[in-house]
Amino acid sequence: MSDAATPKKPSGTLNFILDFGPLLLFFVASKLGSSDTDPKQGAIVGTATFMVAILIAVIVSKVKLGKISPMLKLTAALGVFFGALTIWFHDERFIQIKPTIIYAFFALLLLGGWVRGKAMLKYVLEHAYQGLDETGWLKLSLSWGVFFLVLAGMNEIFRRPEWFSFDTWLSIKVWGVTACTFLFALANIPMLIRHGLKLSDDTETPPKA
Repeated sequence: MSDAATPKKPSGTLNFILDFGPLLLFFVASKLGSSDTDPKQGAIVGTATFMVAILIAVIVSKVKLGKISPMLKLTAALGVFFGALTIWFHDERFIQIKPTIIYAFFALLLLGGWVRGKAMLKYVLEHAYQGLDETGWLKLSLSWGVFFLVLAGMNEIFRRPEWFSFDTWLSIKVWGVTACTFLFALANIPMLIRHGLKLSDDTETPPKA
């Protein structure tokens, strides 16, 4: 069998870099690009950096992993679209609403599947949770569906300019959401083990939006 036909082994570390890297660059570029004369310059510079980084992440994922995850595809598509609107209109509210749309989409997908008795998360994560039985997949889909729904609501609160600054929203988006996602993934482990999860070095948490 040729190398091209051989499936490439999933890499948890690489997936984490592809998911978190563009977001981290967004944060750093927004901070370094800020200006006292133009309060929105940091958001514009950060958005442009994020757009380039997410496209690079898509290319690297395709080359190194042989595939592009559904969440990365959605994040890249919406990131480029709302990023372009942010730069064109010089308005950071466009890039801030992107997470709400992503979170709400996955909440609807997972909860809708759970209502129909279908574990949609099984198709999104693919090989991330090996050995997990169907009941475990359903419970995991429900828990992550509710989690994404909460994230969508929280993003709508923190992106309000009359309540929070862009810097506050950005810090919460990068550090707060990342930490909460990691802790939530860990909190699900005991339940997953009871439903057949085989722990290994390649076990992954769902990627960040």
